[in-house]
Amino acid sequence: MKEQTKESSATLLLFGFLLAFVGVFLYVGIKMNNAISLANLSVLLGVFLAALSGYSLARPAAVGLAMRAFPRANAPGYVLILAATAWFLWNIKAEDMADYREIKHWFYIGFGAVGIGSCIYLRDFLAVRGLAVFMLLLAKLMLDTQRDYMLAAPEAHMSEWRLVFAVWAYMIIVMSMWMVISPWRMRDMMEWMQAKPRRLAAMGWFRLGFGILLIVLGLTVFTLPAAN
Repeated sequence: MKEQTKESSATLLLFGFLLAFVGVFLYVGIKMNNAISLANLSVLLGVFLAALSGYSLARPAAVGLAMRAFPRANAPGYVLILAATAWFLWNIKAEDMADYREIKHWFYIGFGAVGIGSCIYLRDFLAVRGLAVFMLLLAKLMLDTQRDYMLAAPEAHMSEWRLVFAVWAYMIIVMSMWMVISPWRMRDMMEWMQAKPRRLAAMGWFRLGFGILLIVLGLTVFTLPAAN
C-alpha cells in the first residue's frame, strides 16, 4: 500500500511537470505562432532540463517508479497526442501553401481524426508515441528558431553555438521516429537505465549540465544587439 502511494505521488508530480512542459510549448507554438528568439528558447529548454534533472537526482527512486509507469500510462498519452495534434494543425493553418489552400480543410479533418482516433484505437504505448510526435514538433521549432537567428544575427555577433540546436534537433528527430515505429524500445531503455543506479544518476548529471549550458548560452551568447 505504501509502495502504491509513493508511485502515485511520483507519477502525479511528474505528470504536473509534463503538463507545464506541454502547456508552455503549446503557448509558444499557437499563441506566439512559433515566434521565439533563440535566446529565450535556450533559456526555456535549459530551465526545464535543469528542473527535471534536479528532481531526478534528488529523488531517484520516485523518478524510477514514474519511469516504469510512463510507457503504458494513458493520461500522459492523451495529453501528448491531443497537444501534438493541436500544434500540428496550427502549423498547417499558419503555413501559406498556395498549392493546397483550397483543400486545407481536408488536412484539418484527416489529421484531426488521426490524432483523436489514436487516443481511442491506439492506446498501447500511447504515451511513448505521443511524446515522440510532440518532440518532433519541438525539433521543428528548434530548427526554425536556429535558422531565424542565423538570418537575423549580424555576422559579428553570430555564434557557432547555434549548431548545438541543429545537432540536438536532428537527434530528437531520429530518436522520435524510432520511438513511433518501435515504442516498446523506450520501456527497454528505461529498464536498462534503472538496472544500475549509477546509470540514472549519470543521465541526471548530464542533463543538468546541459541544461545549465543552455541557460548560460541563452543569457549571454544568443542575445542580439538592439536595433537602432
